[in-house]
Amino acid sequence: MLILLPPSEGKTAAVSGPAFDPDKLHFPGLNDARKQVLEAVAQASAAADAHTVLGVGPSLAAEVQRNTVLQDQPCAPAHRIYSGVLYDALGYSTLTPAQQRTADSSVIVISGLWGALGFGDPIPAYRLSMAVKLPETGKLASFWKRHLTPVLNEYAAEQLVVDCRSSTYAAAWAPEPARAAAVNVFQIRNGKRTVVSHFAKHTRGELARHLLTRTGAAPETPEQLVAAAAEKWEAELVPATARKPFQLNLILPGQEAAN
Repeated sequence: MLILLPPSEGKTAAVSGPAFDPDKLHFPGLNDARKQVLEAVAQASAAADAHTVLGVGPSLAAEVQRNTVLQDQPCAPAHRIYSGVLYDALGYSTLTPAQQRTADSSVIVISGLWGALGFGDPIPAYRLSMAVKLPETGKLASFWKRHLTPVLNEYAAEQLVVDCRSSTYAAAWAPEPARAAAVNVFQIRNGKRTVVSHFAKHTRGELARHLLTRTGAAPETPEQLVAAAAEKWEAELVPATARKPFQLNLILPGQEAAN
């Protein structure tokens, strides 16, 4: 089983740690592409229109500046650099050592800067969304799709892929539909099912944690995945098509709106 996560927008920078070393990352076949993006983002971040290109406001000036010297910044495991709602709900630091080892081998983060990372890979904090179009690379989702597809297709092989990414990051690699399930979160409001962005990240983090901590064998098929999810949520599985993976729908209870 592989669990795909998006990175968080916010990052917790390492105070100390080793300098960046591309040979410490999973998927060494991506290193040439990573170097290209590192150079492109450094150049874009040093330009006068950096904030416009990166799609960030003036309050993030320090993070944009850090993009120009990323290879000199201290690194920490990806699960410590990435922060926010999903990662808080997953709660890596509160997992047992055995569960952390499972997370390190099962979780892949899809990133606008690194392409794909293992959960324990040492990286510096950075600011770069998959939605960005860099002058030297073009749209990052398109750039990475070319590079990720052969690498991750081989790596995933016959494994079940539990896709907890947002649509921005899902555009960078499409796993084999018959072996993948995209996770959607809904809430019941006034008797109707509604898409909820507020709880989606949190619930996906909770699902990842549940899959890493539950007793028994890890699910190997979409049918086993929905059964595992049903241990905690109301869950349903929508069949895959030739081009679209299974859809694992988690339905949260909701409150009726006041009259």
